[in-house]
Amino acid sequence: MTADLVAGRYRLERRLSKTTMADVWLADDGVLERRVVVKLLAPDADVPRFEREAQAAATLAHPNIVQVFDYGEDEGRPYMVLEYLPGGTLAERLPEGAALGDEETRQVATDIAAGLAHAHQHGVVHRDLKPGNVLFDEEWRARVADFGIARVVGAATLTEEGMVLGTVLYISPEQVASGPATPATDVYAFGVLLYRLLTGRFPFESSNALELARMHRDLDPPPIEAFRPDAPADLAALATAALAKDPLKRPPDGAALSAALGAEPPSLPRDEEAATIRLPAPGWLRQRRLAYAFAGMVLVAGGLFAAVMIAGSDSSAPAVPTRADATSTRPHRTISTPTVPVSIPPTTTATTGPTTTNENPPPATTTPAAAPPPPPTTVTTTTPTITAPTTTAATTGP
Repeated sequence: MTADLVAGRYRLERRLSKTTMADVWLADDGVLERRVVVKLLAPDADVPRFEREAQAAATLAHPNIVQVFDYGEDEGRPYMVLEYLPGGTLAERLPEGAALGDEETRQVATDIAAGLAHAHQHGVVHRDLKPGNVLFDEEWRARVADFGIARVVGAATLTEEGMVLGTVLYISPEQVASGPATPATDVYAFGVLLYRLLTGRFPFESSNALELARMHRDLDPPPIEAFRPDAPADLAALATAALAKDPLKRPPDGAALSAALGAEPPSLPRDEEAATIRLPAPGWLRQRRLAYAFAGMVLVAGGLFAAVMIAGSDSSAPAVPTRADATSTRPHRTISTPTVPVSIPPTTTATTGPTTTNENPPPATTTPAAAPPPPPTTVTTTTPTITAPTTTAATTGP
């Protein structure tokens, strides 16, 4: 590797950024004659984490995720080549202390949710979603970037017990408590980001990183309406739901966020369906299903009673069946801030394990007298497992 040529192919033109993790350059690909971004690992940086970023991003191919073109080593120094996006970051587009326009907020949120949906569908949890990790292409489409601390389902973890990775302004309660990172962890960061776009401020603000992490863990955010009474109701409701302390009470993943924003549910090619991560239904969805099931049983019971009464009547008038159509709606399933170390005082925090619901309640109908009674509606649930972490010391990653 020469001073300005990587792998004999990528000519470095201009440094875009420099961190303790990597040098990022705008470069020219001499083979394909296109501009790219070359990310060179810093001399003392974490090689496994750099490899993890490349592996995680390479498994994803979506219009709302930054694409990785190449990965390798040149004279012992790992490098990664990504597509060049000229639109800058979301952090650069945010007005200082002010909300983003509502229509732009909706579009950005929809793009980010779609990118997260694709990542979650492939078993990748980003863990560091923030405006600095959202880039824009030439069509002003938002793309999720920087999977440097992503968690890949089935791969070895980067963290030890009691260690936390993330940015404190966007950190989830379970990350502060050293709990497992799941797609719901990204949903929480999405909630913080959407809150920021709508109000021009964060749900929790403090100059002390320790206090800020504690607020994320223990406090409910002020209502969005307190700062923006005119905020779009659906976006405000989505941000509030995403900021639930309990991961099971949030929308479960990016697909649920996309559905809430009115986007089409993501789909996988047939040969990938078997590898899809089947995520448990959250508490708010289970409660809705149980309510539908109970309503369905009441309607069925009412229909049976009406059928018996009609059958036993002396009236010669024909029985006229009625139909109740019950519809159930099921969700289908960064201001750039530095990463700072956080140490949280010991506390007992319970992490709720996944709960699954085996089936959706079918629409309930009442039947005519001549029809046999329908089978009873059954809803099966699994009791959640409660596991308390043994430590709560939290530090943020790079």
